[in-house]
Amino acid sequence: MWAFIYSLGSPKLFYEWSGRHLPWVSTLMIITLSTGLIWGLFFTPPDYQQGDAFRIIYLHVPAAFLSLSLYAVMAFLAILLLVWQIKLAGLMIGVVARIGAIMAVLALVTGSIWGKPMWGAWWVWDARLTSELVLFLLYAAILGSLSSFANPNQGEKLVAILTLVGLIDLPIIHYSVYWWNSLHQGQTLSLLAKPKIAPVMLYPLLLTLVGFSLYALVSVLWLGRARVLARDRHKAWVKEV
Repeated sequence: MWAFIYSLGSPKLFYEWSGRHLPWVSTLMIITLSTGLIWGLFFTPPDYQQGDAFRIIYLHVPAAFLSLSLYAVMAFLAILLLVWQIKLAGLMIGVVARIGAIMAVLALVTGSIWGKPMWGAWWVWDARLTSELVLFLLYAAILGSLSSFANPNQGEKLVAILTLVGLIDLPIIHYSVYWWNSLHQGQTLSLLAKPKIAPVMLYPLLLTLVGFSLYALVSVLWLGRARVLARDRHKAWVKEV
């Protein structure tokens, strides 16, 4: 695995590898995302308590899941940059942060829309909502910091440190519904527990999770390819491309 990661540390190899895999990943993304959303939004039965309002789960849960997962990916990239000096990892932190920020915004907006009929308010300073807002602010701080440095290498190393410091927010978000008296419901899906959702609602949710994850992967690869070409535009391999 480490040999594979080191090989992708080469901008040229990353560009070639991503170009080969993007078509089939994009196709799989379209199939899973469209199937999951159409199935979940139009063909699943209403929830016995929340009615049709529960359908926003097919947007909210994948967005919230990816807002955390992408930040974890950024932390991994930060380690690759700081410990193993893989420069491509520093470039990719900013790319992943852009997609992560979009997912955090989508999670907050859909959470507010869901909260209005359930809690009677668009926003409450609940532990889960507040810690998710902090995550979005971390994304914004990272993107703002990257754009403020004239020297990309220096900026990326400082942002990598900031990313690792902000990692503390992830367990707070995950366990907030258990540590504090939260209005937010507990985990719907867990690796170690039986899903708290009927199979007819679960399967389209799993499809949307896969589809959103593939969307994030496709977006990161496309943006990463563009950033690599822009940074190495004076190198011979880019002129060949």
